[in-house]
Amino acid sequence: MKTMGRSDRSGREGEALACRHLRAQGFRIVAHNWRCPFGELDLVARDGDTLVFVEVKCRSSPGYGGPEGALTLGKRRRLIAAAGAYLMREEPDLPVRFDVIAICGDSLAHYRDAFSAEEPCSLDS
Repeated sequence: MKTMGRSDRSGREGEALACRHLRAQGFRIVAHNWRCPFGELDLVARDGDTLVFVEVKCRSSPGYGGPEGALTLGKRRRLIAAAGAYLMREEPDLPVRFDVIAICGDSLAHYRDAFSAEEPCSLDS
């Protein structure tokens, strides 16, 4: 049996916090930790008529950089591929967007439309 490490626990707690935040903003959570061969989508939510793929990044402190810095180009590519797989199976005709929720200690930042399949990540600048 695998024990839940500190990063697993903080990741799950961060995702729960992100869910509460999104619901308070009027989002409806439609999937949590959706997996496919390309990777995992932390949260999939509806914001009105838009399907939102939400990546949750957590850090207990900014000592090794903020959580936003963990969203590398490779990670973004895997998220885009996983989102494509989700769309093919679940909701192919909806407009989509990619949001990032960064949690560091007690602070939460929600970056709406943080990146797209066509454009560079707004968190890179």
